[in-house]
Amino acid sequence: MLSAETVLAFFTASLVLGVAPGPDNVFVLAQSTLHGPRAGLLVVLGLCTGLVVHSLAVALGAAAVFQSSALAFSVLKFGGAAYLLVLAWKAFTAGAVAEPGAGPPSGPGRWQLYRRGVIMNITNPKVSIFFLAFLPQFADPTRGSVALQIVLLGGLFIVATILVFGSVALAAGSLRDRLFRSERAQRVLSRLTGIVFVGLALRLGTAQR
Repeated sequence: MLSAETVLAFFTASLVLGVAPGPDNVFVLAQSTLHGPRAGLLVVLGLCTGLVVHSLAVALGAAAVFQSSALAFSVLKFGGAAYLLVLAWKAFTAGAVAEPGAGPPSGPGRWQLYRRGVIMNITNPKVSIFFLAFLPQFADPTRGSVALQIVLLGGLFIVATILVFGSVALAAGSLRDRLFRSERAQRVLSRLTGIVFVGLALRLGTAQR
């Protein structure tokens, strides 16, 4: 089983990786600012569900397929990029969603927000490859099942992700009341969100194995 030293080192590294700017925390930031902290937390839960899938894929060896197969890698990344472009289009074409001074409107449904997080994460094959390179470094074959250790490490990574991304969601969501007091602010925020989605789509679509 994992030693206390390994757990501490891995969890610290996971926190640092979570804080580092990346597509997932930018995605959480955009959704939280646009739809509120609860929406951001639902997206975080979706992202973490995707991390569960990636952790199991590494434990079962499936992630190696994306590392060795150019076709599998391309199909998944272009599918994810297309989904992000759809979200970008919706953001660009959205008008003001509430009367100025009326307060924040209701956003997408809970399931829709959660699903966005899941799709955003599982359609990024680089996450599987990252897990394939990162998690096994902390597994020790002399301490029992490597597959079980990887699953446990994946769980620790998810806890770190919830702490960091959850904080991002709450902090960004607190700005929402101020932003939705102005129709102009609503439109600008929607456009900025669309730009973020386009940027994420381009980053994913041009990713190399």
